[in-house]
Amino acid sequence: MKTNYSEAFVEQAVIKLLARGKRTIRAVALELNVNYHTARNWVKKGTANKAAAAGTKEKRPQDWSAPEQLEALQESHALCGEALQAWCRERGLFAHHLSSWKTAFCTPAKAAVDTAAWRGLKEENEQLKRDLLRKEKALSEAAALLILQKKFRALWEDEVK
Repeated sequence: MKTNYSEAFVEQAVIKLLARGKRTIRAVALELNVNYHTARNWVKKGTANKAAAAGTKEKRPQDWSAPEQLEALQESHALCGEALQAWCRERGLFAHHLSSWKTAFCTPAKAAVDTAAWRGLKEENEQLKRDLLRKEKALSEAAALLILQKKFRALWEDEVK
């Protein structure tokens, strides 16, 4: 026959099972006069529910997306002092996270500045490559002329003798 337990009893039993120390679930279940498998299932469901509730309530500041950060800044904008600290505690944040998010949102977009600077550097690099190629060609031409001049002088000196 299936026994129905009240929600309050189940909650108290789960608390007692989780705080059992070195005792086994079977020992605590006997003490509560509950079937071992029922108690074990309560513990599994209780820890899963707590993990799910904790996972939805709090998350690390690094895990917040930009829209969530903006929403948090808007919600906490009018708060100050203890109210701000309480709001931050509810969400697992510190006030310095909010201030760093605010500075990140207020700084000018670096992408446009970097793109223009990148384009300028790229053009300068291309110009330097063209100049280097032109100078290498001129140097090789000058070397060839010097070699020809040297051979021409050597040829005339042989004929004069």
